[in-house]
Amino acid sequence: MSLDGDVLEWVVPLREPWLTTLMTGITHTGGVAATIVLALIAAVLLARAGRRSDATPVGAAVLTGWPVMSLTKHLFGRARPPEPERLIVIQTESFPSGHAMMSAILATALAVVVVRTWPRGDRRRIAALVVLVCYTLLVGLTRLYLAAHWATDVLAGWVFGVLWAMLWVWFLTRVRLAR
Repeated sequence: MSLDGDVLEWVVPLREPWLTTLMTGITHTGGVAATIVLALIAAVLLARAGRRSDATPVGAAVLTGWPVMSLTKHLFGRARPPEPERLIVIQTESFPSGHAMMSAILATALAVVVVRTWPRGDRRRIAALVVLVCYTLLVGLTRLYLAAHWATDVLAGWVFGVLWAMLWVWFLTRVRLAR
């Protein structure tokens, strides 16, 4: 058996109605609409606080992450886990997980802001970073629980998301330094 099949076989027996309701609610916080709204709120708040150099990568990474993720899904064209294991109806391709990717983009971009804001050892910094990591991990795990994705889809989504956000941070830092 493969990692994907093993994870699916492991998760299905864990399902309980109350947990399915909880996981369904959590999964929505990592969707495209939710991450774009959260990123725009964060970017506006940062810009209003005079921190445009922090606002720009948060907004830009998330807003451009969606078309990149959609194109990547189309290029790979991977089928989702089968029904009846899959608990939600989705028409798009499976690889990479868009929820994992978008939540990782948002969490990574905000983590950069946190690191730039609070010094090492500051409890707020540690707490914020833990919350951001837990957010994207939990969103990805909900995708496995609901069998919306294979495990490798979620892993790829996290990797692509972190890389996309860091690419934006790197690019905008280079632009700022060039000025």
